[in-house]
Amino acid sequence: MTGAGPVDFLWYIPNTVQPGHRGDDVVDGWGTLDLSVRHARAVEDHGWSGALLGAGWGRPDTFTLGTALAARTSTFRPLIAIRPGYWQPAQFAAAAATLDQLSGGRLLINIVSGVDDLAAYGDLHSDPARRYDRTHEFLRLVRRLWREDDVTFRGEFFSVENSTVRPGPYPSERGPQPRLYFGGASPAAERVSAAEADVQLFWGEPLDGIAERIDRLRRLSTEVDREHPPLEFGLRVTTVIRSTAEEAWRIAEERVATMAAQSGEVGRNWRRAVGQQRLYELADRGEVLDTCLYTAPGRFGGGGAGTTWLVGSPDQVAAALGRYAELGVTHFILSDTPYLEEVARIGDQLLPLLKTPAASSVR
Repeated sequence: MTGAGPVDFLWYIPNTVQPGHRGDDVVDGWGTLDLSVRHARAVEDHGWSGALLGAGWGRPDTFTLGTALAARTSTFRPLIAIRPGYWQPAQFAAAAATLDQLSGGRLLINIVSGVDDLAAYGDLHSDPARRYDRTHEFLRLVRRLWREDDVTFRGEFFSVENSTVRPGPYPSERGPQPRLYFGGASPAAERVSAAEADVQLFWGEPLDGIAERIDRLRRLSTEVDREHPPLEFGLRVTTVIRSTAEEAWRIAEERVATMAAQSGEVGRNWRRAVGQQRLYELADRGEVLDTCLYTAPGRFGGGGAGTTWLVGSPDQVAAALGRYAELGVTHFILSDTPYLEEVARIGDQLLPLLKTPAASSVR
């Protein structure tokens, strides 16, 4: 697989109280540490470097789960979602640095500023533009706390006096701090990403949309006088693979038929986050875009990474992902359900193709 640098492959662990997430059929042990550890160890055993942990108010606390999984694994890297407004920057900087040290530098952070049940945990900043301004200030302060001692900072949203984080983050070749992943497609979100993120995450848009956004983010990085190494790019998408394309498409279409019977077509005109709205509007361009990007799930309730799916044989999906890599995407967060079954299938059948130079030339 070609790209702008080393390519990283992560899985997804749902982290919900109730079973049945996106059709997952596991019931026994759902929500227990033992089952989550089985997920994390399967990630290690089948070629993945780590996993994004599902997050949101009303779910188990993601930082607590990530800490527990790091303690029960040896190479697993938890990508933990956190929210400014739920965390204070100094509190978060200290907690993250401690976990990063204890895990030997395995911590990854996903910064989330989008819609959630904000009032439930006391976050009263409901205006999206102000939330992203706050996120920008949060990230700048966290980075200072990870690299400086006796930090005094008085900003619009946060202040600290003579603040020193001990221990600091685990030192690595990329610098002494966990990597910061960030999503969002609005102009305000993209400016934050261009200035302060390490990795900008995209959902499963077609190649032309991703290329447009990468170009824009690279230009923005110059406009905002980015002080960090160049912004990298990641793709979070569902991948439905089987040994033949015919079987993969049969399964995908059966799932969508079930979704349609259960929920009916979902309206796409009410106000949503910009990135989610972009995904829903893809169905107007066609049911299958590029070579194998399936847009129908979004018509019947699929959201986020479940809105569009890459469907096909291992060779076909590897080729599709290789085309994203050619655009500069170097981080891939993949998933399908049942999670425990698919982490092994996709890890064993797809990842070997993606980790060879020939992967991007498969057509």
